[in-house]
Amino acid sequence: MTETDPREYDVVVVGAGPVGENVADRTRAAGLATAIVESELVGGECSYWACMPSKALLRPAITRADARRTPGVMGGLSDALDVRAVLAHRDAYASHWEDDGQRRWVEGIGADLYRGHGRLAGPLVVEVTGADDERHTLTARNAVAVCTGSRALLPDLPGLAEARPWTSREATSATSAPERLIVVGGGVVAVEMATAWQALGSRVTLLVRGDGLLRRMEPFAGELLAESLAEAGVDIRTGAAVVSVSRAHGTVVAVTDAGDRFEADEILFATGRAPRTDDLGLETVGLEPGSWLRVDDTLRVPDRDWLYAVGDVNHRALLTHQGKYQARIAGDAIAARAAGPTPGSAVGEVPTAVADRGAVPQVIFSDPEAASVGLSLAEAEKAGHRVRAVDVDLSTVAGAGLFREGYRGQARMVVDLDDETLRGVTFVGPGVGELLHSATVAVAGRVPIGRLWHAVPSYPTLSEVWLRLLETYRDD
Repeated sequence: MTETDPREYDVVVVGAGPVGENVADRTRAAGLATAIVESELVGGECSYWACMPSKALLRPAITRADARRTPGVMGGLSDALDVRAVLAHRDAYASHWEDDGQRRWVEGIGADLYRGHGRLAGPLVVEVTGADDERHTLTARNAVAVCTGSRALLPDLPGLAEARPWTSREATSATSAPERLIVVGGGVVAVEMATAWQALGSRVTLLVRGDGLLRRMEPFAGELLAESLAEAGVDIRTGAAVVSVSRAHGTVVAVTDAGDRFEADEILFATGRAPRTDDLGLETVGLEPGSWLRVDDTLRVPDRDWLYAVGDVNHRALLTHQGKYQARIAGDAIAARAAGPTPGSAVGEVPTAVADRGAVPQVIFSDPEAASVGLSLAEAEKAGHRVRAVDVDLSTVAGAGLFREGYRGQARMVVDLDDETLRGVTFVGPGVGELLHSATVAVAGRVPIGRLWHAVPSYPTLSEVWLRLLETYRDD
């Protein structure tokens, strides 16, 4: 064991994914000496096993689907994607699982990078165990920010460990397309990976425990996605809870509670996430290992004025862009508290996070895309708001027909009838992901319906759906 001299910083960040990087960027910009600790690759889950590689796999599939329905192009397309080229494109966007560029970025902002496993060792102390058991003790003068993210949650099923299942990591980094793939789950990862691997030539069976897909979105989102996946060849089985898994001679067998058996070459479990806090030393500061970390709106853990939990670990919004938003708030809050009150300002006057609760945007990059922000109709009603849903068939917009022949899609805005602002918006259809930020601005800004009439959409674009929604609200 090699023990280095203890080192002191203003801020120690545990986890160098996009969340930790943004915390460090903000604290360094404020002039605070910052250390950042990473046990794997600098850049984190999003860069190497989630956002970037998954979208690189999906983009060719969606482009082909659009082209197949575009006059002048549709007749000249091959039925098969070039799998080798798609995987090479994916590898490039995952930086070939090397983090040199991200490491240089950390060095460029003036933060010190420690490679190894970081654990709390009491208030304001982080112990790092690196290669060859080299150890560093880092002490923070102001704050420790836990930005360790989440991991795939595997169910406790007989035979699962021996079956060597895929999680989202294996699904986004696989080097070839399995001939047969079982996907267990009905959420975002399940839908996106079923879309990608079916397009890459796998025969995909989707086993969904519930009665539909994307249960946290408006019902029509899951319905349209299920129709499209089925048309693409995905075998969707709802009400199919997997109770055991086995592997023999290279074949995986999944058995459901109804006694049905499904065989494949690989099986992907997309059944939830768990916090990466089980080996973080939480017990040394009176917190429970393996738990989600509760925080206030400055991302600080209650009763521990030095400890911040940012991104997935606090369970507020498990999305990269929301984690980065929280990181900017947390970094600024740490800096504000480190600076102390200034003349004319009140103690505790620090930034707070608000957009990771009422105006959370999300895009599912399937075919068609599903995009939403804010509350669904059911969520708004459950919260006690007096609301009305306004629905428009997206295919009635001129831009939809130009985008793709046979366009199918749906739009809904949930209007708060007390102040005529939007509580939520959902779009489903090809290309709707690029519509979502306009909806996010409307929801986050609580823009009144009367004002939205003056935000004139260009013709002929998909954005004209906003005019159709406003007209439907007026006329009903």
